[in-house]
Amino acid sequence: MNLDPQLLELIVCPACHGALDVNGEELVCNGCGNAYPVVDDIPVLLVDEARKPS
Repeated sequence: MNLDPQLLELIVCPACHGALDVNGEELVCNGCGNAYPVVDDIPVLLVDEARKPS
């Protein structure tokens, strides 16, 4: 995954507005724990597409 660090500073979790961290091929929210996929280096920040924390 090749995401611009400046982009990561700007985007937040759409569910809780928490910060997102890169974890493998996903962006994981520090607040609610939702994990968002990254497809072709584009974050898919849709709550319905998120993997919920277990």
